[in-house]
Amino acid sequence: MSAPDLIVRGKRVLAGNAAEPAPAAIHIQHGVITAVTAFDEAPSGSSIYETGDDLVMPGIVDTHVHINEPGRADWEGFTTATRAAAAGGVTTLIEMPLNSIPATTTAPAFREKLAAAAGKLWVDTGFWGGVVPGNLHDLGPLWQEGVFGFKCFLVPSGVEEFAHVGEDDLRAAMPVLAELGAPLLAHSEDPKIIESASKAAAKLPVNQYSSWLASRPREAENKAIELLVRLATAAKSRLHIVHVSSAGALDIIRAAKTAGLAITAETCPHYLTFAAGEPNGLGSEDPSYIGIPDGATEFKCAPPIREAENRERLWAGLGDGTLDFIASDHSPCPPEMKRKETGDFFAAWGGIASLELALPAVWTSAHLRGYSVGRLVEWLCRGTARLAGLAQRKGTIDVGRDADLVLWNPEAAFRVDAERLHQRHKLTPYAGRELLGAVTATFLRGRKIFERGEFSAGPTGNILKRTDA
Repeated sequence: MSAPDLIVRGKRVLAGNAAEPAPAAIHIQHGVITAVTAFDEAPSGSSIYETGDDLVMPGIVDTHVHINEPGRADWEGFTTATRAAAAGGVTTLIEMPLNSIPATTTAPAFREKLAAAAGKLWVDTGFWGGVVPGNLHDLGPLWQEGVFGFKCFLVPSGVEEFAHVGEDDLRAAMPVLAELGAPLLAHSEDPKIIESASKAAAKLPVNQYSSWLASRPREAENKAIELLVRLATAAKSRLHIVHVSSAGALDIIRAAKTAGLAITAETCPHYLTFAAGEPNGLGSEDPSYIGIPDGATEFKCAPPIREAENRERLWAGLGDGTLDFIASDHSPCPPEMKRKETGDFFAAWGGIASLELALPAVWTSAHLRGYSVGRLVEWLCRGTARLAGLAQRKGTIDVGRDADLVLWNPEAAFRVDAERLHQRHKLTPYAGRELLGAVTATFLRGRKIFERGEFSAGPTGNILKRTDA
């Protein structure tokens, strides 16, 4: 065997399925890991990158990112989003099919997306297709073109280019997806319940977060997931529930798994970090608690951030495996669309900008609850790689995998300076928050792309297709 191009070695490496870090040397050749050895095993003359006291983990795989290019690149484009990803230790992301114009709901639209991304990617990037009314015959061609699966909304998405589907649309689409072997990713809220709750909430003050929360009750999420489980069971199709915010859905998901349904589910850093209303049983001494002030529309998302009690049950769902992993749901917009001048939660765009901060946000709360760093690999790397069908290449430090690595200091606390974030627009609910776990460096396929605030000479990320995985 020829000598490696590079050896990355450190005292704290989370390799393979290890629950705790240990000293190791990662041997890399042509961007792929060829060996993981004892710390001192290095051929004479090898180029060695010493990680010191930093923890070395697989590069994060984020399967829920809205980039919005082409068509709405002023919201977020490929260059800014993927630079933010690199700075946050994210080496692979899968981009959502909506908010761009055209939406990724046909093969020609997918090709436009690929053309828009070419030459701009700082990390490896793949794409989801979309299920919308009337595109049943586009699903096969999109799958053959290389999308990793299909996203749908059961309620209006917020953009006219990506219409929501009803039960009849799903009954038609799910058998097609089952035959393809493609997962369906679903934004799960019941439109009738949302419509009724929104009418009642319209009588409440628009600048109070409690009004927005009242308009998106847990029941809407729970009922929609129940429907999806019934339809997926009948169609024998793969189902993934995105951004679970209602702890009431955990029993539904758990039962579906027990019954043998091919179902997975994610939650997001903001549902695990923030909480609405007053602390419930935790007390104000809990340093993880941050309420949502009136008018603070940077916290608006759908489904909404719920109460502290709900948040703790989501953490329990992660701990017992009911929730499979965590994805950012990075969904930025121009600051004026957040309506900060009025604080109107109903008029503001819904979405949390957090791609660069997912690792420290999750670790800050996980550490507080006694979870080890080893759990982060499953929640941020392996689980997401499995959903996308990339587990043989991404998400683990092991022989044959891409040499995607994030080096970070779990003990380093920092205060979020929004102006220093690399996303296009700086508005984020994490601004000013103290987080634990600072990213030092990021390697993509054995090449250092970010280190201590500095990027490499240019974007070297690849377009990923399912057909190449």
